[in-house]
Amino acid sequence: MGDGAARASSDENSLVVVGAGIVGLAVAREALRRVPGQPVTVLEAEDRVGAHQTSHNSGVIHAGLYYAPGSLKARLCVAGARELYELCASRGVPVDRCGKVIVATEARELPGLDELERRGRANGVPGLRRIGPGELAEIEPHARGLAALHSPATGIVDFAAVARALADDVRAGGGEVITGARAERVERRTDGRAGAARLRLGLVGGGEVRARKAVLCAGAWSDRLARAAGADPDPRIVPFHGSYARLRPEHRHLVRALIYPVPVPELPFLGVHLTRHPDGEVLVGPTAVLAGARDAYRMARVRPRDLADTVAWPGTWRMARRWWRTGVHELRSALSRRTLAAEAARFIPELGTRDLEPAFAGVRAQALARDGRLLDDFVLSEAGGALHVRNAPSPAATACLAIAREIVDRLERNSGV
Repeated sequence: MGDGAARASSDENSLVVVGAGIVGLAVAREALRRVPGQPVTVLEAEDRVGAHQTSHNSGVIHAGLYYAPGSLKARLCVAGARELYELCASRGVPVDRCGKVIVATEARELPGLDELERRGRANGVPGLRRIGPGELAEIEPHARGLAALHSPATGIVDFAAVARALADDVRAGGGEVITGARAERVERRTDGRAGAARLRLGLVGGGEVRARKAVLCAGAWSDRLARAAGADPDPRIVPFHGSYARLRPEHRHLVRALIYPVPVPELPFLGVHLTRHPDGEVLVGPTAVLAGARDAYRMARVRPRDLADTVAWPGTWRMARRWWRTGVHELRSALSRRTLAAEAARFIPELGTRDLEPAFAGVRAQALARDGRLLDDFVLSEAGGALHVRNAPSPAATACLAIAREIVDRLERNSGV
């Protein structure tokens, strides 16, 4: 648990945040900005901040064109992207507003491109425009397609570096960030002397942390903490392993910025895309394969409890019956570099299997409803006196500052931070 956790357990905090990913750190920072000097503690199970989804992703700052108008994602992504660019500029975090193209390579994808354009305009995405093959070739000379959307406000950043900057802000504001402290439960108790409700967060290995308010941003483990606090078991978190490849250095010139496919509208995944990073590296991916562990950075990793949670959930089987063909294709892409290269070659015909090499993998914590729906929007709920972030997939990193503002607003409405 460490000395920091021992100190925290002996004092009462105004706010405890569980999870030092980019969203949890943004929440702690926002709370301290509103009430400077209040006791705020962030508990992180791993030995560093941003250890999971924050540091295992494409690094894309999304502009907000994918999301259903009126949804939390739509509202918070557009505002969050603007604020994130400002934060990076003020804190010296390298960022590149390089823009991206979403490319339709077949006629059957054009209605999907139309819908993305409609959503983007409804959401107020800046600078969005429809382009044809000629303009596409001007932006991405090696790309091919029937039509595309160009989003100049989309960018690229190292979200782990953003998380470290947020952690520095929390500490500078008087808060604590304690690593190696895994919370396993949160419960509300009444102080007999004052008659006030207080929260107690139990830690693995013993000890507890007391607080007036708690926000649980536990990512892949968020549903377990919510259920332990008495929340509805619906939705359940199921992990998806996503593997990336990279272009070999001699082929990086084929991609100038970001090239995306037209996604399947019923799925919350954006498909295999190509992303150039400020260091020149070009990633290809990710795939999306149901995983046997919530930290399955290797496909072969299986944790019995994680697998049992997934298999026992009725929504898993309902999802599988509907999407098994997609699942088979994703598995082939994850296991076969040839298949992954073929996905990339839809947009860059010059690419072949030998042009790719292995990169890294991430794990997406995806909320799955009992009826088999893969939930697309952010999900926030309350249980056990705490606020739980039940679903925060992409674009949560882009929107982290706006999500934090939404969460702290809710805390304030419930009698103060």
